[in-house]
Amino acid sequence: MTQIVQSLAEISKPYDALFCDLWGCLHNGVAPFPEAVAALQAFRASGGKVVLLTNAPRPAKFVIESLERMGCPKDAYDLVVSSGDAAQDAMFAGAVGRKVWHLGPSKDDGFFTEIPAEWQGQADIERVDFDDAEGIVCTGPFDEINEVPEDYRAKFLLAKMRDLPMLCANPDVVVDMGDKRIYCAGALAVLYEDMGGEAMYFGKPHPPIYDMARRKLAAIGGVEDGRILAIGDGINTDVPGAAGEGIDCLFVTGGLAHDQFGADQKNPDPELVRAWLGARQTDPRYTIGTLR
Repeated sequence: MTQIVQSLAEISKPYDALFCDLWGCLHNGVAPFPEAVAALQAFRASGGKVVLLTNAPRPAKFVIESLERMGCPKDAYDLVVSSGDAAQDAMFAGAVGRKVWHLGPSKDDGFFTEIPAEWQGQADIERVDFDDAEGIVCTGPFDEINEVPEDYRAKFLLAKMRDLPMLCANPDVVVDMGDKRIYCAGALAVLYEDMGGEAMYFGKPHPPIYDMARRKLAAIGGVEDGRILAIGDGINTDVPGAAGEGIDCLFVTGGLAHDQFGADQKNPDPELVRAWLGARQTDPRYTIGTLR
């Protein structure tokens, strides 16, 4: 049965590293949460390492730039590892061919232009029109504020008829940007699969992003899995991802599912929490209202 806690400090002593989610835990897409920032700073001050593990479809460089624009201090984390990083590896390895159609907003162009050092000098990936594509790289809707997955049904039918594989750079289905809920690449990939298309995933809860996080963490001081705590608000991403990797998880109820646990977001109703988790047949080791 999950243990409901009031602070990260209450349970952090057995852990040497955190794999912490961003949206819904550290920020809301517009501004960082001060208490969450303070909690991560305190963990680092005690000697722990903080890896921000995010399903953002952009390489870590661009995620860090976004955090800086929001005003998130650099001393709140050691590393950023993104779904974009893991998906890039697959793309440059040719997972969906060398000629790809990019489905996503222009803000994700860095996925193609920021080539990792290990792929420099390798065969190019060429972005082409849909009709010339060997595969699809999906980083989200073109217009994430106004579009919904159904807007792409006709295009996906054509893609399925051509057996185009889709690389999904962000398995998240939705995120909350301020007070607005928007669809992510994961929602488009789910629709494509429901229509019979093939989609590949590299972010949470899938192993590639955790493998990459471990490698990068090892470069600054390795940590055993039993000494890593995952933090996240995604019941379909963060929680099963941690379970699949044998990592303890702190589930944040005040994120995506904030309206399910009573009126006090910081203090979720224990009965509602356990009933909600039980209905989903999952049991993270810890639960907290908001990261603090």
